[in-house]
Order: sequence, then structure tokens, then C-alpha cells
Amino acid sequence: MDSIINFYQLGGTFMHPILLVFAIGMAIAIERYLKLMVVRKANRSMWDKLYPVLSEGNFEAAREMTEGNNSTIAHLLNAGLELQGAVRRRDDIEIAMEETMMEIIPQLEKRTPYVALFSNISTLLGLLGTIMGLIEAFNAVAKANPSEKADLLSASIAVAMNTTAFGLIVGIPLLITYVVLVSKTSEIVDSLEMASVKTLSIITKMAKRKTSAPNAG
Repeated sequence: MDSIINFYQLGGTFMHPILLVFAIGMAIAIERYLKLMVVRKANRSMWDKLYPVLSEGNFEAAREMTEGNNSTIAHLLNAGLELQGAVRRRDDIEIAMEETMMEIIPQLEKRTPYVALFSNISTLLGLLGTIMGLIEAFNAVAKANPSEKADLLSASIAVAMNTTAFGLIVGIPLLITYVVLVSKTSEIVDSLEMASVKTLSIITKMAKRKTSAPNAG
């Protein structure tokens, strides 16, 4: 712990903004991760209950289930189920769900790009801190005694490099976290698309059965 504190103190003033960027970035990342996990769990629970009802062709019950549920998958499928029976064209139902999907995706991706932004900012702040430290080091060396210049320069460069190291220490975890968030978001979007396609397929299949039933009789 003492070595970590010493490392932080030797880095200079640029260590403070890097730490602040890390704190903000991780706060956003944790909030987004928890939100995505809640959305994923709610969607899975809703789909497990809704799919058997849809498979039976009980669209009225399915509409009631989606209307009273706050999950994103319920919101998406309700847009299609509301048109089921009112329109005969598959394209109209598909377009309605696609429009709803366009509303859902930005909510899932909300604030996630900031995690990658803060990762880049922390790295750049580390480099900037090193450059400023090197400038100060060379200025100090220029005024020092010739016998002390080599030792003073090497010590100053070592201190200045601490900010670059700290910037990378902060930036790499934030970047990895960003990739994880993007992956989780993509999984949710893929599951929503899968559910919409299956729902649309069931609606179309049931509509064809109703159309062919009188002809068969």
C-alpha cells in the first residue's frame, strides 16, 4: 500500500485528474453493467412466459401480458401485437417493431461510449503529464551543477513516466470494460431481434391458418 501511495505522489499533479477520470468512467461502467443485467433478466423472464402463449395463438392474452410489463422485450412485441388482427400485411407489423427497436437500442447504449472516451482521456492525460514533467526536468537540469545533471535528469524522467504508467493502468481496464458492455448490449439486441422474428413468424402462420380454414371447409 505504501508503494502505491508513493507511486501516486511521485506522479505529480496530473495523477489527480487521471484518478478522477477513472472514478467517473468506472461509475458509468458499473451503472451500465447493472442496468444491462436487469434488462437481460427481465427480458428472459418475460419471454419464457410469453412464448408459450404466443405459440398457442392466444394473441389477446399476449397483448395483456406485454401491456402490463415494463421490460424492453414486452415493449417491442407489444408494438407488433397491437397491430395483429387490425392489419393483414406482415410488413406493417414488422415496420412497427423495427421502429420500436430503433427507440430501444439508444436506451441500451446510453452512456456506454463515455467509458471508451474516458479510457482515451486517461491515456492522453498520462502522456501529457509525462511531457510536462520532462519539460520541468530539462529546465531543472539546465540550472543544475554539471556533476548533478545526469542523476537529476534520470530521476526526473523516472518520475515523469509515472503519469504515463498510471494513465495506462486506468485506461486499459476502462477499455476492457467498454468492450464487455458493448458485448452485453449486442447480446440483448440479438435476443430482441430473435424474439421479434419468432413473434412475427407465429403471427403470420396463424393468419395463414385462419385464411385457409374456410377454404378447406
